[in-house]
Formats: sequence, C-alpha cells, structure tokens
Amino acid sequence: MSSILNNDNLASSKMMHALPVEAYTSQEWFDLEMKHLFSTTWQYAGLVEDVANPGDYISVQAGLNNIFIVKGRDHRLRAFHNMCRHRGTQLLRAVGKNQKAITCPYHDWTYDLEGKLVSIPKKEQEFPDLNGKELHECDLNLHEASVDIFKGMLFVHPEKNASSIMEFFGEVEPYLGPHVVEELVEWSETDGAPFYAKEIQSNWKIVVENYIDHYHLAHLHEGTLNMYDHSKAEFGWKGPHYWFYEPLVDDYLQDVDNAAQFPLIESVPREKIGAYVPWLFPNIGITEGEAQWNTFHAIPLAPDRTLVVIRSKVENKSEWEFTKQYAKSSMSKVWQHYGNKGKYEGEKDDPMASGDFMAEDIYACEQQQKSLSSPYFSVGARAVRGEYAIMRFQEEVKKWMEAHGAFDKK
Repeated sequence: MSSILNNDNLASSKMMHALPVEAYTSQEWFDLEMKHLFSTTWQYAGLVEDVANPGDYISVQAGLNNIFIVKGRDHRLRAFHNMCRHRGTQLLRAVGKNQKAITCPYHDWTYDLEGKLVSIPKKEQEFPDLNGKELHECDLNLHEASVDIFKGMLFVHPEKNASSIMEFFGEVEPYLGPHVVEELVEWSETDGAPFYAKEIQSNWKIVVENYIDHYHLAHLHEGTLNMYDHSKAEFGWKGPHYWFYEPLVDDYLQDVDNAAQFPLIESVPREKIGAYVPWLFPNIGITEGEAQWNTFHAIPLAPDRTLVVIRSKVENKSEWEFTKQYAKSSMSKVWQHYGNKGKYEGEKDDPMASGDFMAEDIYACEQQQKSLSSPYFSVGARAVRGEYAIMRFQEEVKKWMEAHGAFDKK
C-alpha cells in the first residue's frame, strides 16, 4: 500500500482539513473511491419519467459497475449489470425506448426484459453443454442489481439485495423541500438541450465542497445569489447527508410573484419558500427553490476531472404562462435590483463578470485544483460555521471508505 494511504502517515501529509491533498490528486485514491465508495452506495441514475413505458431503459456508472434500469412488460422496474454473460460485452447504450428484448451486439445472446437468457445463436452446435449441464439448465441470466425511487429520482445499487433506500436517505428526508417532484415537468434551455452538462477540471470532492460551502455564498456570489438571506441559513447533517435551507430576503419575497423568472411551484407553501440545497451522499445534490427543482450530479471522471449534469423541473404550465412570467420578472424593480450581476466588471466570457453563478463556481473549483500542485499550498484558518460542512463531508468520505476496507493493510 502506498504511504499516502496509510493512516499512520496522514498527519505528515498536506491536509485539506480531514483528508490529505493526495485524496484530490492521486490516481490511487481515485481508484479506491471507485471500489470502496461509489460501488457500495446508492447511485443516482435519472428521473422516474426516463423509464415511463415497458422497454424503456437508462444506464449509469456506479463505481466499477455499469448498471441499467429497464421497465418490464409487467411495468416493474428492474436493474441489471450491463454486461453479457458470455464475454462481458456491454449490452445497452446510455438510454433507449421500447426495447422488446436485450441483445448483445457481439454474439447476439438475447435476454428478455426480466433479465432471463432466452436465445443463443446455434446453441446446439456450439454449446452442447456447460460444465456438464444442459445449456437451458445453466444460470446464465443477467446479474441483478437493486433499483429504487426517492423523491422522483431513480437510484441503483450494485448489490442484488441492497438495504432499503429509505434506510439510506430516510433521516434526511424531513429536511428536504416540500416540492412534489412528480407533479413537475422537465425544462430545458432554449437550445433544446434536455440538461446542462459541463466537465470541470477539478476533483469531484472539490465540486461537492463548493456546493456545501456556506461561507462563499455572500462573497463569490454577492451579485448572483443575493436574493437569498445568507445570514439566516440553517444547515446540518443527518447520517452522511447534508441539509441546507435559507429564506429569500424580505423585499424579494414580498414581490416574488413578479420577480421570479418562472411560475412559482404550487406545491411549496408561501411560508416555506426559500432555497433548499441538500447534498445526498456521496455525489448528488438537489436545489429546490421557489420556481425550479434541480438535480446536480457530480460524476467523477479522473482525479482532476468531474462531469456535472444538471436537470431541471418546473411547474406544469403552458408556454404562454412562462412567457408572461418572464416578462413580469424583466419589468420587476426587485428583480432588476437582485438580478444576476458579475462580481467584477468585464467581458461576459470572463466567469467573474458573467453574472452566472455556475461559471463563478467552476472558476473557483478549477483554481483550487491547480493550487494543489504548488509546494506553497496549505489550508489556512477554517471558518467554524461557514466551512464546517466541508470538514464533515471529508470525514464522511474517509469513514465510509474505512468501513469498506479501503485502508486495510495489505
């Protein structure tokens, strides 16, 4: 085992509070996270409407495992490891509709939607028996995984009989927003893209830490998220999951019917309007606001690369209602005051002058990642309240990996 992974040597490493810098830069750490963290937790796969009809499917990478969810002819959701039982070839691509059966593109081994092997070309000639058993008696069905639904989201677990998803998320559920996700509809940008996707040149944990960092909201985002009252934020942990809420500032709340750019979400009572921004361990955030509900999926690609995918849902209103609301927002003096403004003046392609809080966050994450290679890098004083969530998240990562054998001495 490398010395950077030996707990006895962590004290001598440069630290990011609870984890060594190598946890953000090392391929060895990244590989251990894939095996001991992302392969042992419930992983977000998509929204329930992605597999609305029999034969619809989606796939997701869950640590070392590629898993697909398919709706069967009996309208049940099932999850399987996305590999043919013959030679391990990937069976299905990312997403598809109305699949009648599942056929391997390599040798045409075919499975039904319940994962049972149903045909092999020329099986009598080529496979008279396997290990002394007749072919039809052999267990060559697909390897099962677990699938479940939480808050309108689909999750998978590599194990066939994983513990209940409510056992994993149940403690944090009361702290999430009151939004009835199933009543909302997916919204896309004007270019027709169904979701936002951006590759960020930083470790996935830096992306998470930025997401849960309360300290930076009033500073980095002073011109882009100033409609929320950061001084009244409430947050904490339930199990390994982070919950967060902060209200709108008073004058914005009083004019929210006009100032909001989209129609308000009707399932959110007026007295509960605000920003609910939980983080579900290990790598899925939800941003639940007055007019939008979003998933924020941080997908690790490499020690210094993360793909962020955001999907948005809004109130089920006509296009005309959205047009009217946007017009009201544009004319609202409150929105003009709180509307997105860059931290600095400059060209819009400068992330710090763009008036786009995502561009600001991406810039900050990438700059932090670059700094980790400097011999002068160290973490200074930690804000006890504003950055406490970062320390706790790092402790959760370390604790989960230890519990699943990542640091066992070889």
